[in-house]
Amino acid sequence: MRKLSPDVVVLDLMMRGLNGLEAARQINKQMPQIKIIILSMNDDEGFVLEALANGALAYVLKDAGHSDLVQAVREVAAGHRYLSPPLSDRAIEAYQRVAKAGPLDRYETLTSREREVLQLSAEGHTNSEIAARLGISVRTAETHRSRVMHKLSVHTQSDLTRYALRRGIIPLEEARK
Repeated sequence: MRKLSPDVVVLDLMMRGLNGLEAARQINKQMPQIKIIILSMNDDEGFVLEALANGALAYVLKDAGHSDLVQAVREVAAGHRYLSPPLSDRAIEAYQRVAKAGPLDRYETLTSREREVLQLSAEGHTNSEIAARLGISVRTAETHRSRVMHKLSVHTQSDLTRYALRRGIIPLEEARK
């Protein structure tokens, strides 16, 4: 995370710890005055829409030029939204499709803690490691993992990891560890 000014933050979606989308959601919830810019290699419209839904005001592709990021900062600082040029039209079309589709997906039913457990589980951490990292008991970590799997209708650790990969919660490199 890079803080460009007191109220503008750039989140790198490959940052360690929380994934960038979850970090944006939590920052937006706890500090709605912060203006978030997502910097990502992923140009998938689903990720862009989720970033915007989680409070990001801009989504900039990492392979874009420096001028694109500068433009995003200017737009966000002025109170506007910004998408890297190749994303703009696709994101608007995708947003229209999603708006017509209706209900949110199952991921939206997860609590913040369940999302953390999902990410850590998908990264291959054991219940003991998750418990230690989050400062909870092993039994609580097991319960959270079980609830996540139930809510997402996945039945194995492999299914959970595949789900996290498809959602962009973890990068492919992380799943290979």
